[in-house]
Amino acid sequence: MSTQHDPRVRIVGRRTLWKGFAHLEEVTFEQQMSDGATVTLKREIHDHGNAATILLVDARRQSVILVRQLRVPVLLQGDPAYLIEAAAGLLDGDTPEEAICREALEETGYHVQDVIHLFDVYMSPGALTERTSFFVGHIDATEKRGDGGGLAHEGEDIEVLEIPFDEAVAMIATGEICDAKTIMLLQWAQLNRQQLFA
Repeated sequence: MSTQHDPRVRIVGRRTLWKGFAHLEEVTFEQQMSDGATVTLKREIHDHGNAATILLVDARRQSVILVRQLRVPVLLQGDPAYLIEAAAGLLDGDTPEEAICREALEETGYHVQDVIHLFDVYMSPGALTERTSFFVGHIDATEKRGDGGGLAHEGEDIEVLEIPFDEAVAMIATGEICDAKTIMLLQWAQLNRQQLFA
């Protein structure tokens, strides 16, 4: 994890608590407060790399391609464990554009070349280092290059869904779609609907 310099904050210690799929660190830092005092604080920081996500749009059919997959943390909250989401994945050393084209093909079976970068977002900056790059891409929902469904050796079992756009937007209000990145992409699409579905 790289650190940027800010004169109000100084990192004084870093200790690895766990290193697996995720890297959990305890970071000790000194922070100059607004009253001029300097305090020493500790935070646990979770790092598993940066990510990318994409909304796949079929303008002719007025639909979007989403996926449904198991999310164990949601299960632990007592909510339905299979979330409807936009395709997404970690960069794994690729550029965000390369990674999202790879992930879209692996998860949905759709090959997308002309992805449009929308914005980058820190999804939970209080504890996660992850920065997610958001994209949109046009596809023909009748032309798949693969089966999708994710990678079996990574334990993925992903269902591919084609949902009419208006229905997908309505699923935010009903709670059927409760994944933050997917809501953000659908709301962006709603704001830009005229040009997106032209």
